Amino acid sequence: MPVNLVAPDPASLLPVAGVRLGIASAGIKKPGRRDITLIELAAGSRVAGVFTRNRFCAAPVTVCKQHLGHVDQNDGDIRALVINTGNANAGTGEEGLARARRTCEAVAALFGGKAENVLPFSTGVILEPLPIDKILPALPAAQADLAPDHWHDAAHAIMTTDIVAKGASRQIQLGGKTVAVTGIAKGSGMIHPNMATMLGFVATDAAIAPALMQRMVKEVADVSFNCVTVDGDTSTNDSFILIATGQAGNAEIADANGADYAVLKTALGEVAIQLAQAMARDGEGATKFMTIAVEGGRDRAECKQIAYAIARSPLVKTAFFASDPNLGRILAAIGYAGVIDLDVNALKVWLGDVLVAENGGRAASYTEAQGAAVMKEAEITVRVALDRGEACATVWTCDFSYDYVKINAEYRT
Repeated sequence: MPVNLVAPDPASLLPVAGVRLGIASAGIKKPGRRDITLIELAAGSRVAGVFTRNRFCAAPVTVCKQHLGHVDQNDGDIRALVINTGNANAGTGEEGLARARRTCEAVAALFGGKAENVLPFSTGVILEPLPIDKILPALPAAQADLAPDHWHDAAHAIMTTDIVAKGASRQIQLGGKTVAVTGIAKGSGMIHPNMATMLGFVATDAAIAPALMQRMVKEVADVSFNCVTVDGDTSTNDSFILIATGQAGNAEIADANGADYAVLKTALGEVAIQLAQAMARDGEGATKFMTIAVEGGRDRAECKQIAYAIARSPLVKTAFFASDPNLGRILAAIGYAGVIDLDVNALKVWLGDVLVAENGGRAASYTEAQGAAVMKEAEITVRVALDRGEACATVWTCDFSYDYVKINAEYRT
């Protein structure tokens, strides 16, 4: 079951001026399942994204990148996003690209625009052809369902193996104007970043200069979706999209060093972090939510390197599931993380508030009973102090349970 995670209250997901969402059923994987989402954007909206670095990236990822490139070349605005669940359209070659483009053409026909003004997203089973014979007929129903307050419905419609829908909102003031930030995401397995199967969509009605959009989405991703791992597998379909409609009436943010940029980035980051943590809390079969915090590094990169070595270790994750303080597994992960000149005698490791390792081995004050008490908790922090600099990094993950194997063994059946 998800770890201290409940679906968001529909009323808590704030409408974003200039964004409407519609949901429909195509029956891609299950009859009657609401598995198609359309997101309509107001003219003039700015869109940027970061995507998987998996070389076997899905057809919709390739098409999204191409269409965002067209927009950069002044070929109009992105006016719509189309999302399907139940089929990833990955490992589908040229035919997969053709079907993704055909879907964009069909959406563009509904909105009276060009295919290049539509971004497609897919999630689900890899190596299966995208069933456009089911998807295309469902698009008019999704269009008819468009409404600004359908974020909650959309959060449910994009789920695959997720148990709980994921959504979050914030409201801020910029230049005396009220600005909304709302996001939804899906993902509970095949989660490990290199963005730059997760999908994340965060929208704001703030006005941001086009030149700053890509910087903003990357900075937000780097403190959120790029800090979560469930199983160490980077999906073929990972996509995180930032939308800014400019409908709030604030003065356009054009200075990345300005106060308004910082305030908006903080709000966007809070929403994205909440969504990213929800993925770990809802990790397939998860019973524990773990925060791995590494401090005292020479740079953030080496801190993340060590944090990820701990977070994605099957031995560490299974020990946490069993509430077994077999903490030598954490030390082993630190040691093989690849920080070549790491002085293991200088570092310290805490489990919760309990010091468990120092001076190259077990802390003199540590007892097995202390470790066992912490390991029984549903939320656990592992803190590592490297004592070699001022940098730090935090990664979120979950344990490996019997259900993780069961869910993935039976995923297609």
